[in-house]
Amino acid sequence: MQTQRRELNFKGQNVFIGIDVHLKSWTASIYTEKLFHKKFNQPPSAEVLSDYLERNFPNATYYSVYEAGFSGFWAHYELMKKGINNIVVNAADVPTSQKEKLHKDDKVDSMKLGRSLRNGELNAIYIPELATLNERSLVRFRASVVKDMTRLKLQTKSFLYFYGINYPPQFENRNTHWSNQFMKWLKEDVKLPYPAGQDAFNLLIRKAEEQRALLLEATRKVRELSCTKSYVHNMKLLRLIPGVGPITAITLLTEIVDVKRFKDTDHLASFVGLIPGRHSSGEKDKNTEMTFRGHDLIKRTLIESSWIAARYDPALNMAYHKYAQRMEPNQAIIRIARKVLNRIYFTLKYQREYVTGTV
Repeated sequence: MQTQRRELNFKGQNVFIGIDVHLKSWTASIYTEKLFHKKFNQPPSAEVLSDYLERNFPNATYYSVYEAGFSGFWAHYELMKKGINNIVVNAADVPTSQKEKLHKDDKVDSMKLGRSLRNGELNAIYIPELATLNERSLVRFRASVVKDMTRLKLQTKSFLYFYGINYPPQFENRNTHWSNQFMKWLKEDVKLPYPAGQDAFNLLIRKAEEQRALLLEATRKVRELSCTKSYVHNMKLLRLIPGVGPITAITLLTEIVDVKRFKDTDHLASFVGLIPGRHSSGEKDKNTEMTFRGHDLIKRTLIESSWIAARYDPALNMAYHKYAQRMEPNQAIIRIARKVLNRIYFTLKYQREYVTGTV
């Protein structure tokens, strides 16, 4: 008599999982190669998902995907440890129907991800090693402190303007602002007629001083990182490019990580966002200076560096003046930033020292 076979074996078959990641739960939708299996909520744990897959699809090859967001990449690392081939995608690149836009919820999002993964419609974003992510966090923290410091400086100046307090003659030059003497003047000589206003101003100055100290410490830590074995060689190469200082160099190295993952300068420029946007329909053809997509930190850092590069590199100086004859300076510097990015690409890819161009 023939007995029923109870053992399951999905060896040679693929299982696809779309995951909508949230803080307290994951919504998973599971597809086989031909069928939709199930969608369900679970705790935010790779182990729980792995146990379910091993019970229901033993020995299969598992593929999963989730959208990049607040949760970072810890889920990716955990899924990979459990033998699930995971990728992370940009949410804007996931194919979405109009119905899915109008009726959006966690289940719809997870099903959309799983279906697109099975159909081979998704392109994974680059995920660096965990050590690199930690080093990147330090550099990004310093950048956030710089933004906060800039905001505090503007608040302080606005406070002075609001109460009609003028700068003494020795501080009329903007280059003297925020020096030690300037801070001493703010703390000792700026007086308001009422105690409440004086208290508000004193607190603002104290906050600015604390922020300066935090920025100094963050900068020291970033410089220590740039001198480590992983970065010191490429730091020396990048520092030879006009306009690229130590902070710019370490920012580029931690954000780009491996320049060889870009097959040419156009792909790197697309990643950064230094390519024009375009909207063409029929007889209408509209181009913009830069696409809204890109890497804001690298883009901002490069444009700041390009103002220095245009001053000290003769070839870039000549190019800038040619551009400035037919467009606004802020538009011309974007084209210089693209040239600086090209120099960075070739310097890192071919490990050659940059030689300042002559005219």
